[in-house]
Amino acid sequence: MKALILNCSLKPSNEVSNTDALLEEFINVFREKQIETETIRVVDYHIAFGVEADMGDGDEWPVIAEKIENADILLFGTPLWIGEKSSVAKMVLERISGSGSETNDKGQPVYYNKVAGAVVTGNEDGAKHAARDILFSLGHFGFSLPPNPLSYWVGDAGPGPSYIEAKDKNNEFTQKNAQIASHNLVHLAKILKDNPIPAEGNLSE
Repeated sequence: MKALILNCSLKPSNEVSNTDALLEEFINVFREKQIETETIRVVDYHIAFGVEADMGDGDEWPVIAEKIENADILLFGTPLWIGEKSSVAKMVLERISGSGSETNDKGQPVYYNKVAGAVVTGNEDGAKHAARDILFSLGHFGFSLPPNPLSYWVGDAGPGPSYIEAKDKNNEFTQKNAQIASHNLVHLAKILKDNPIPAEGNLSE
């Protein structure tokens, strides 16, 4: 089984990402469960704005879209900026939507029988607001969501240190939710692998 992690940080992969630090907690569990895992820093790719599967002119979204299609688990990570998910996260949701018209061999949306979760980090409020947008959108597109599919961390009100600087890797609430979410993602993915959602009109399968 495969997990794809999309880090929608505004920083390229040669810079330290607080979101990456929390995503690592999920990666550790995935590896323990023998889930093949790949992390993509989205800004490393040339992703065009739009809602088509391929916008042309060097658009690299089809590369990521193929990885999503081949994955059993999609973990969507974003930092917070001005109390919102990042602009990169918004763009990725738009592009996922654009690929959503494609279907599997049963005629279902291509995202059926895949599970999704979210990770949000920031030194300001807005984590649950961002997660709500992300998880609702992914569920709407056809991904399945396990119980408690989210882990997040935010700092105190006002400017202050971020996740790594705050040394909050020992934050009990955040770590507990990372453990619960990662295990639930793997569990539901295995269920759907063995018992895929039946196509409409074939509910007796």
